[in-house]
Amino acid sequence: MTRDILILGGYGNFGKRIAQALSRHGLPLIIAGRDLERAKALCRDLPNTRPLALDIHGPLVETLKAEKPSVVIHTCGPFQGADYAVARACIAAGIHYIDLADGRDFVRDFSQLDVEARDAGVCLISGASTVPGLSSAVLDHLKTHFARLETLDFGITPGQKAERGLATTRAILTYVGKRLKPFAGHPRPYGWQDTHAQTYPVMGRRYLSTCDIPDLDLLPQAYDLTSIRFGAGLELGFMHLGLWALSGLVRAGLPLNLPALARPLLAISNIFDAFGSDVGGMHVTVSGQGHDGAPLKRSWFIVARSNDGPQIPCVPAILLAKRLHEKGPGLSSGAFPCLGLIRLEDYLNELRRFDIETFEA
Repeated sequence: MTRDILILGGYGNFGKRIAQALSRHGLPLIIAGRDLERAKALCRDLPNTRPLALDIHGPLVETLKAEKPSVVIHTCGPFQGADYAVARACIAAGIHYIDLADGRDFVRDFSQLDVEARDAGVCLISGASTVPGLSSAVLDHLKTHFARLETLDFGITPGQKAERGLATTRAILTYVGKRLKPFAGHPRPYGWQDTHAQTYPVMGRRYLSTCDIPDLDLLPQAYDLTSIRFGAGLELGFMHLGLWALSGLVRAGLPLNLPALARPLLAISNIFDAFGSDVGGMHVTVSGQGHDGAPLKRSWFIVARSNDGPQIPCVPAILLAKRLHEKGPGLSSGAFPCLGLIRLEDYLNELRRFDIETFEA
């Protein structure tokens, strides 16, 4: 019986980085996806790997039972509007599962599989990415300074030259200008609205606008927050504001199908790479009451240079897959979001080989 880690979309934007990291850790891998030639090409560069042609819409349960991997890592987004077919296939095959989902409903409701997963004796984890994987790790780190947390403001802004995947682009465009479900402190939010500026170390000022992520539901409940705000941003101001203008047209009721335009919009974006940088980052600012009873505010930043930003969202899947494969402690059977599962120290340790720096104030 093989005990490889199977990566669905293993040659994609995030999948290949996860594969490279797990290969460095000496773990056996199956690089799986619909394009066998791309899988083979990556396997030629990584030891202890093998390719597999696999379509998640095909006979997945039968394939998983035949291959018998220890863990499946699902990177084939977008997850907005997706079902739990892959996770259920892993339950049926008795295999642990991790995904990089950032779909708000997908991750929030993932625990509906908990009973099935427990009965099968497998661990299923959704949202093993920057949000809520890193965001919750940072909150766990910062909350030690507080007697009570109240508000959270955080955001992510990649460098213009960072590799951008079509699936991620399409996922964001599904809710640009659309009315979002309310979240703490925001009764009537809209996608890519509430545009505001944030100043980062090294990077300077970037614009951010509202994105629909699982943290908007998960973090207020887990940390008893009264208000939460999350924004994503494009480095080049005119591009960010251009998308903001499109969001206004969608909000006004114009019949624009932005997800259908994902490919040409991404191609247009790539034209302006020369005007941007390879520097991106994330900020987390929390406010509340200190242990002395006085108001307190703390901020944490992570800044990635040298196009190393896409490494950051890959870390939770890397760490969790390694733990599950090696039958490490702390992960029980069931289905749950990637919330509070990783220590910030371990997260940053995995990133130490890259041009990435953190700041705290």
